[in-house]
Amino acid sequence: MTKKVLVLGEVREGTLRNVSFEAIAAAKTIADGGEVIGVLIGDAVESLSAELIQYGADRIVTVEHPHLKQYTSDGFSQAFVAVTEAENPDAIVFGHTALGKDLSPKIASKLQSGLISDVTTIEGNGDDALFVRPIYSGKAFEKVKVKDDGIVFITVRPNNITPLEKDETRSGEVSSLSVDITNLRTVIKEVVRKAADGVDLSEAKVVVSGGRGVKSAEGFEPLQELAKLLGGAVGASRGACDADYCDYSLQIGQTGKVVTPDLYIACGISGAIQHLAGMSNSKIIVAINKDPEANIFKIADYGIVGDLFEVVPLLIEEFKNVVVQS
Repeated sequence: MTKKVLVLGEVREGTLRNVSFEAIAAAKTIADGGEVIGVLIGDAVESLSAELIQYGADRIVTVEHPHLKQYTSDGFSQAFVAVTEAENPDAIVFGHTALGKDLSPKIASKLQSGLISDVTTIEGNGDDALFVRPIYSGKAFEKVKVKDDGIVFITVRPNNITPLEKDETRSGEVSSLSVDITNLRTVIKEVVRKAADGVDLSEAKVVVSGGRGVKSAEGFEPLQELAKLLGGAVGASRGACDADYCDYSLQIGQTGKVVTPDLYIACGISGAIQHLAGMSNSKIIVAINKDPEANIFKIADYGIVGDLFEVVPLLIEEFKNVVVQS
């Protein structure tokens, strides 16, 4: 049976995050020929509607209000629940991002719906869809099937579901829903960003990550150069963050960000289980470590036993040659 699916388009600094397009691809699978509706919430977001449609949404519903200029769970939940009541969907898809992880349980509770979080793969489609998600810090996977009637609500992990090809000829209806956002318990006065500039770590296709072996804040400089050369982002283990080599916004692991890039380069990282929980599902893992017995080598596709301060500059020079030749 075909379904109607709502997808939250996640906006950051005036642009749509890539996970929004991945969520649309997931919604298409669930809809099984049904309707996929993109939902945009913010202060001035209607201009982003066309891009969501080009990536596969059939139509867009926007909720704009001055109180939605900055994200708060109170404001966004009021807006999204109002869209849900107006559209009566069969399923909802969010990105498994900081926003999605904060907002989805609140909305699921309001809708009295179950929630399947951190989905990495969808097998089958429509009513037969199986949702695959990691458990036990990524050491195992479970397949979940929704049997009861009601809304199917999932969040999808970034960089795991391939977006549909962008079609700039697609068009669709864009409508607005007026929602009175009231009784906000939280008001955002100022946003102080500590995340690094450049590529979003959670959505980066290439991540160059450093651990205690980097030895200092200055030790991250060659990693930053390599990441910039590859069009990627820099991450870190908790040990490096605890040692004050970098900000905790770069932390990858069980208590940090979970990343699944095409290429993960681990520099001076021993491979504690807490760190592996945040990056072990990367498509290709390259480990650089002086200790040949380091645990990181057990999961690495390629291992380099050596001093990262010797190896990383060599990699930078080689990649520069490739860039110049191409």
